Amino acid sequence: MTNPFIKVQGFLAEVTGELKKSSWPTRKELIDSTIMVLVCFVALGVFIAMADFVFVRVIRALLGQR
Repeated sequence: MTNPFIKVQGFLAEVTGELKKSSWPTRKELIDSTIMVLVCFVALGVFIAMADFVFVRVIRALLGQR
């Protein structure tokens, strides 16, 4: 029977090895990417809000409601 602590230790060693192979973004790249995500998030939110406003007006006009 294999000791579970040995399995966990082996797993963590593999994870550490894989993380060392990863390329991490620089601080500037991270900030630029975050800003881009926030800008897209706001733009999409505004678009959805405007589309909702227009659709509600159209549906109300079709149903004859005020």
